[in-house]
Amino acid sequence: MGADLFRSACAACHGLDGRGAPQSAIGFLDLAVPDFTDCAFGTVEPDGDWFAVAHDGGPARGFDRRMPGFGDVLTEAQILSVIDYLRTFCDDPSWPRGDLNLPRALFTEKAFPENESVFTTAIGGGTSGSISHEAVYEKRIGSRTQYEVAVPVAFEQSEDGGWTRGLGDVAVAMKRVFFHSLGRGTIVTAGGEAVLPTGKESLGLGKGVTIFEPFLAVGQILPRNTFVHLQAGAELPVDRDKAEAEAFWRTAVGATFEQARFGRAWSPMLEILAARELEQGQTLQWDAVPKMQVTLNQRQHLMINAGIRIPLTGRDEGRRAQFVSYFLWDWFDGGLRDGW
Repeated sequence: MGADLFRSACAACHGLDGRGAPQSAIGFLDLAVPDFTDCAFGTVEPDGDWFAVAHDGGPARGFDRRMPGFGDVLTEAQILSVIDYLRTFCDDPSWPRGDLNLPRALFTEKAFPENESVFTTAIGGGTSGSISHEAVYEKRIGSRTQYEVAVPVAFEQSEDGGWTRGLGDVAVAMKRVFFHSLGRGTIVTAGGEAVLPTGKESLGLGKGVTIFEPFLAVGQILPRNTFVHLQAGAELPVDRDKAEAEAFWRTAVGATFEQARFGRAWSPMLEILAARELEQGQTLQWDAVPKMQVTLNQRQHLMINAGIRIPLTGRDEGRRAQFVSYFLWDWFDGGLRDGW
């Protein structure tokens, strides 16, 4: 059914082969028609976004109004069948489907490889005042691999009440998906990060040692629009005299609610963080992080997330609550002014 409906309702603009009809045939010389055979385009968005555009037209996700909606002439089942057919134009199964791209937590690594920039701010969290900003650039390489670069800028309050500021420890990382299944709702990624001693340790802006961080990340879709992220790994300094090795476990559980139909997405989440230095006699440190992610625009490629990192242990050691937030820009889907 999906193939027949595509040929009768969609092929005039999108072409029988899904590559897009010539602009001269469409009549809109200023409108670029997507190529559904391009897996980098055809796999990254979840079915819900495709359904919104097919049902209500391009403006449902901040695209051109000349993409018509078919919600008045096709049933939901018929539209879904067309989407299923569209998915067949990408014939490379190594690309994970966009439905596995779950909302990003504040601390737990996401398994899905992305093209995005994230700007994070953290306030407090220690015995003295601290404010840190971090800019993260993430770039996907092919179907399963992603690299990222994180550049922090920190402001630390000294004992005399003054403030120091400067570059923190820059990190570079890479991860690769080695299992994904839309049927099971599961994606599994392995990766590693190298934290470089670019910040001045004497000013409290860095740890003064290179740290390698191997990790495993899992994303799992659960019933009723709920999901869970899992991450486990270790921080391994090259010089144990300057920093202790540490193991960590992170979990984020959440759900996504749509404001009206095809509207803003709200994703409340709760993260539980655990870490333990790999030295005899050390105890686990636990934190809870309640937070909320919300999309900002119609295309939903701009979003914010804000929460409070609450220490559950170690408060007598000076661990304090920390406010953390980020602004996320999925630049693959458009510019900062697009999709409103």
